[in-house]
Amino acid sequence: MSTKTPTLDEVRQWPATVAVATAAKALGVSSTQLYGLIRGNEAPVRVLQLGRGSKRVVTASLVRVLEGGAP
Repeated sequence: MSTKTPTLDEVRQWPATVAVATAAKALGVSSTQLYGLIRGNEAPVRVLQLGRGSKRVVTASLVRVLEGGAP
């Protein structure tokens, strides 16, 4: 994956869910910061818990946040 921040149009083309690190890049924060927000139930995006430790961010939620709306 590229190190540049993806555009909103690029994010809209992503699969239904993405890794936390990928979502963090789109939000312009570190994955550590986003994981901290997730742990504190303060993430600005919808997160799915898959199994014991795997988390995925819902892309539609990420798009809404990037557009300036609620997750």
